[in-house]
Amino acid sequence: MDSDILISRTRTITTAHGATGYLRIDLAALGRNYRKLVSMLTPVRAGGVVKADAYGLGAERVASTLYGEGCRHFFVAQFVEAVRLRPTLANDAQIFVLNGLQPGNEIACAERGIVPVLNSLAQWRQWSATARMLKRCLPAVLQFDTGMSRLGFPREERAELAAALGDGSKVEILFIMSHLASADDMESDQNGEQCAEMSCIADEFPGFDLSFANSGAVFLGDAYHGVLARPGIALYGGAPNAGANNPMEPVVSLTVAVVQTRTVPAGTKVGYGGAYVTQREMRLATIAAGYADGLPRSLGDRGAVYFNGTRLPIVGRVSMDSVTIDVSALPEGALTLGSLVEVLGPNQTLEDIARDAGTISYEILTGLGDRYDRQYR
Repeated sequence: MDSDILISRTRTITTAHGATGYLRIDLAALGRNYRKLVSMLTPVRAGGVVKADAYGLGAERVASTLYGEGCRHFFVAQFVEAVRLRPTLANDAQIFVLNGLQPGNEIACAERGIVPVLNSLAQWRQWSATARMLKRCLPAVLQFDTGMSRLGFPREERAELAAALGDGSKVEILFIMSHLASADDMESDQNGEQCAEMSCIADEFPGFDLSFANSGAVFLGDAYHGVLARPGIALYGGAPNAGANNPMEPVVSLTVAVVQTRTVPAGTKVGYGGAYVTQREMRLATIAAGYADGLPRSLGDRGAVYFNGTRLPIVGRVSMDSVTIDVSALPEGALTLGSLVEVLGPNQTLEDIARDAGTISYEILTGLGDRYDRQYR
């Protein structure tokens, strides 16, 4: 379907709802992104990282779409996310908790068939004790720190872990994993260093399958793939590698409604603190989204929105619930109460907004608030 027709029809339908913003999530594009990654990885399997409510896009809808594409491995960060997601997926889908378990969640985790990623001897002992108490084998994944110093068994715990694995434990290790710190930078030496360390770990713990690649590492080559990749941002249309053309389809678009328009003379202060002062007569519009809706405060006097392909700069500070834009480049009357401006879409990507805000696309995506009218295509 022609994108202009889609936008026009969507506006016709959604404007009647009277929402102040419309977040459109293209599940078909999500599916195509997954299939693209699978084609690059075959015969390696591809899971799906759906933590943080699928990067803010709705874990239930996203996970169901990925399941329909053949995905059977889903990764969340916290146990509560796994509990919410479990009823959405069939029993043949596995849900992994990347942060492992806090004390007290072990029995509930076992009862729901959720798989913890164990990151330390303390977590290993928790889960192993639970398996002994329940008198049955419980699945787990072992994560090793290969140079990120965030999560995973450090080098000094590996010998004790190896001894524990050979001591008749009732824990079934499904695979071992690590996480790359710089996979988005294809030229980073850290990628090779972590890959070499992972090879050493694989030699110390023979016989286990390996999961290593995140979105960026899918594009680093076979040495990084293991048997199960864990793409995240690439599924949602974000660029997996910085400085390279983005091969993924956009999944998210966002339009926000105009609340008010006005014409102001030169010398007018705009926004909190009067930090912006007009140098000439200007026509301004205020739109109904702010930093509470995922538009970072740092976009003030740096970012922009679009209308019919025309860039409209943000002027003054971003407020909690609103942003002021300079609409002088448009014909007078082009924007009125309820008109929709493009925040994310054909003219502005996640990476564009992130660049202007001085952050990363992940933060923009996960920060999109719940006050928008969400539409799943």
